Amino acid sequence: MSYYTTPSGQQVIVLKEDTERQRGRDARRSNMMAAQIIAEVLKTTLGPRGMDKMLIDSLGDITITSDGATVLEEIDVQHPAAKMMIEVAKTQDKEVGDGTTTSVLLAGALLNKAGELIDENIHPSIIISGYQAASEKALEALEKASIDVSMDDHETLMKLSNTSMRSKAVTNERDHLSSVVIDAIKQIIEKRNGDVIADVDNVQIVKKEGQSLNETALVKGIIVDKEVVHAGMPKKIKGAKIALLDTPLEVKKTEFDAEIRIKDPSSIQAFLDSESDMLKKKVDQVVATGANVVFCQKGIDDMAQHYLAKAGVLGARRVKKSDMEKLAKATGGKVINNLADLKEADLGACGIVEEKKVGNDKMIFVEECKDPQAVAIFIRAGLERMLDEAERALNDALYVISDVAEVPQMVTGGGSIEMEMAKAVREHAAQVGGREQLAIEAFAEALEVIPRTLAENAGLDILDTMVALKAAHAKKDGESMGVNVFDEGVIDMLKEGVVEPKVVKEQAIQSGIEVASMILRIDDVVAAKSGGGGMGGGPPGGMPDDMDM
Repeated sequence: MSYYTTPSGQQVIVLKEDTERQRGRDARRSNMMAAQIIAEVLKTTLGPRGMDKMLIDSLGDITITSDGATVLEEIDVQHPAAKMMIEVAKTQDKEVGDGTTTSVLLAGALLNKAGELIDENIHPSIIISGYQAASEKALEALEKASIDVSMDDHETLMKLSNTSMRSKAVTNERDHLSSVVIDAIKQIIEKRNGDVIADVDNVQIVKKEGQSLNETALVKGIIVDKEVVHAGMPKKIKGAKIALLDTPLEVKKTEFDAEIRIKDPSSIQAFLDSESDMLKKKVDQVVATGANVVFCQKGIDDMAQHYLAKAGVLGARRVKKSDMEKLAKATGGKVINNLADLKEADLGACGIVEEKKVGNDKMIFVEECKDPQAVAIFIRAGLERMLDEAERALNDALYVISDVAEVPQMVTGGGSIEMEMAKAVREHAAQVGGREQLAIEAFAEALEVIPRTLAENAGLDILDTMVALKAAHAKKDGESMGVNVFDEGVIDMLKEGVVEPKVVKEQAIQSGIEVASMILRIDDVVAAKSGGGGMGGGPPGGMPDDMDM
């Protein structure tokens, strides 16, 4: 129960009995510790020498990954500040598709440095102001160090894609997978009002266990995870004309119960025949347009299937809405929800539609589309866990290539750009003076968490590596020098081909500074015990007792 004492000494009850309250330094310390624990969880996954996490959910399903977004999506946290850190990772993943670990580590480092400054009696508002000023200088340095990218430069695009996959389990096959990813993104690029748009949602990812990662291929069309509905239908059609229907090929049932009285036995057959005639008319409407393939989002009646089979039409029913939309983009057809409106001009076209057996399942491949605006990547691997990890790696790589398609600029990786930004921020700090200078310098130190963690995960001597990095960046031509994780010392990341999209780093800094500032502003936490606010019953930060970091 929380009381407020008036100047006259009278106590007034303000909060309910089942609430707990933390104020001032205690509230900040609790929030900052919870956020830093989330950063600690991801710390060891950074870089090509990073480790994997094994995540087991309540049903016993296992996920093995080093992907930051997946790790944070799978773990269940209670503390609200920890949830805020997870939101940062989700935002990073949604906006640019990569750099989730970087953004969370940066936010954790900013909070760690802020904690040290608060212990020195520097007000959080001054720290936040310093961080904002420092972030502006860091982004200026990022812009200055960025390198232009051309979508025609296949070699550079390969380097960008390979960098995103270096820390994943699929690293041995990254050249093949990168080639598939680049071809996919180049196919779906479109221009709208002068802007280049590369929507990753237009790339369908389908995975089936079997064969090896090297068999993963780009399909210039769409894969429909359905079987041909009738045994009498053709299983392969060349020069396909495709009708996309969002209406059932069935006789509509009445909305209310109806009673039909038949006195003459011959009328029974006439009634049944009338239903067949209705279905035949529907099928005839489709066939009359010249369609030889039908994908229906809803049901296809058995009798309608029979008539379609007789007409030599390949059909599939209950196709997912998302697949229907991709089929329309891939084949150039229109999804029709009224059969009366179906015309020949609404049909999609492709070179071949074929039902293939993949493992124990049958799937329909819509291939050889002419200039498709939606394509499919068909992932193969011998292990289910590898399939899942390959999907995550391909998703990251797709976003990386789409990022540079929309904003054609890149920066060097391996901690080099962070060191360059830290250098620019320190130079600015010297000109500021006062307490804000300490916050700006703290921001520079927080940026160095990326190269420091890369060195630590690679088993290198952190002190020697950081000294060598600072010495390299002090030189005029040392801006692309980063951590050599496969050997000691530093190396030129541009020559090594370790590059990343500029927007990934930009978003990581913006996300990190936002969540750090938000957590620093909180000085009072009021939580109901029953609400699971993570305020009590556990160690500082409200994390479970048995959570081993």
